Amino acid sequence: MSDDGYSGTKAAQLVGITYRQLDYWARTELIRPSLTDAAGSGSRRLYSYRDLLELKVVKSLLDAGIKLESVRDVFEFMRTHVNSDIAAAHIVISGSSVVLCDGDELIDVLKKGQGVLSVLAVAAVKQEVDLQLDCIAASVAAGATAIVIDRAVHVAV
Repeated sequence: MSDDGYSGTKAAQLVGITYRQLDYWARTELIRPSLTDAAGSGSRRLYSYRDLLELKVVKSLLDAGIKLESVRDVFEFMRTHVNSDIAAAHIVISGSSVVLCDGDELIDVLKKGQGVLSVLAVAAVKQEVDLQLDCIAASVAAGATAIVIDRAVHVAV
């Protein structure tokens, strides 16, 4: 990673797009260089590492068949709703749908956050069941009768 940033030519090469695409995306404000923007004819843009990540995500979405207009919507949503590092984001592409995994929620980005689904972490369910089983085993070993009601272990002595 370069602390000095990446020229437009180098950024395009690293991401796997043409300089013309990069220029168009910058001029239309899809991804603008965060270090140095163009300031007239002959000036040079300078892209940060984060910019490279965003550019690569744009390219990946386009390669997956997502329309450029929809890619713009995805980035508009992510910029306003994802506070963490973009590298920590998980994007699921299914057909023409783009879903963002944010913690334990799945958000349909192209529907402006509608259609939110919850993600069930199976590891947490396993941990809960294991804890219940341990409590029951300890109670039975102590000579008590244990019954589980609504996820809580009740012990009858």
